[in-house]
Amino acid sequence: MIHSMTGFAAASAAIPPDGARGTLAIELRSVNARFLDVQFRIADELRGVEPVMRELIAARVSRGKLDCRVYLNENEQIPAVNRLNPEALERLKHLAAEVEKALPQVAPLRVADVLRWPGVVAEPRADEEQTRALAADLCRRAIDELVASRKREGEKLALAIAERVAAMRRRIEQAAPLVPQSIAAYQARLAEKLREALGANDDERVRTELAVFAAKVDVDEELTRLRAHLDEVDRNLKKGGAVGKRLDFIAQELNREANTLASKAASQEVTDCALELKLLVEQMREQVQNIE
Repeated sequence: MIHSMTGFAAASAAIPPDGARGTLAIELRSVNARFLDVQFRIADELRGVEPVMRELIAARVSRGKLDCRVYLNENEQIPAVNRLNPEALERLKHLAAEVEKALPQVAPLRVADVLRWPGVVAEPRADEEQTRALAADLCRRAIDELVASRKREGEKLALAIAERVAAMRRRIEQAAPLVPQSIAAYQARLAEKLREALGANDDERVRTELAVFAAKVDVDEELTRLRAHLDEVDRNLKKGGAVGKRLDFIAQELNREANTLASKAASQEVTDCALELKLLVEQMREQVQNIE
């Protein structure tokens, strides 16, 4: 199955189960990129869940720039029960004594100063193990949704690419019968000009020049390779999986063969087919660059 690299997913749950602390939420957003690039935006108190989430994401996603946001919506309706931290108070008391000894003229600490000191007021925190387990569960749910979203878009991309492939096959089959006709017509005109330039009795030289010209404008090899590349595109679409890089490489080869076909074209009709092929290849490549 083909997957796109673009997707969005979100999951949330109360923490703890009764919602006393608030709601833990996860958002995943992904866009196309050459490799897997995972960026996290996590509140400091939730930073411990990042390694678990990074491992879960890497197990399910192979390509794309993925932005993961993890945040906690605090429940403002339930006031937090703050307590003084005895250890922090003792350290602050010791520091204050040292300062008074060194600088006797300094004013003593006020209550407001003590309460603002980092660590003195211990705020209630969610159980770390419980939070980590909940975050892992939410991450799994969000990844399931993200993968499903990328799969749905991937199916549309595969359909769009298949349509371009079918259109390219039609252009190739239109160009194939035109090639010998255009070469024959151009050779007739070229032979006439050569006889005028070289003389009517130099038929051997004329035949040699025509043979060289025919070799230069022979596009049978290019048409064969174009068909082979399109067969490979179809095979990769049916195979599925992480085939985006492979399809991008094939698109480059298709473009190269279309360029060669245009440069060798002996008539305007064949040139037009080659230019239409180039346009279809470019349209296909735009879709391919979004495939995982």
